[in-house]
Amino acid sequence: MELMLWNAALTGALALVGWFARTMWAEVQRLNILLNRTREEVARDYVTKTTVHADMSRVMDQLKRLDEKLDRMMERFVK
Repeated sequence: MELMLWNAALTGALALVGWFARTMWAEVQRLNILLNRTREEVARDYVTKTTVHADMSRVMDQLKRLDEKLDRMMERFVK
């Protein structure tokens, strides 16, 4: 009788450990999938330094032109 209780307790404990291991394995798999998706999105959403530099150069050129136009307008009104 004592041996049967001991076997039942060990079986229950082993079943609990097995369930926990299966749950953790499923969670690791889910996190792995999410990590792969994140890597794909990061590569898609971000730009390179050269692209940002080119865009900023265009913006600065436009601002310089606008500044020159404003200076010419101010010269006309001051006269």
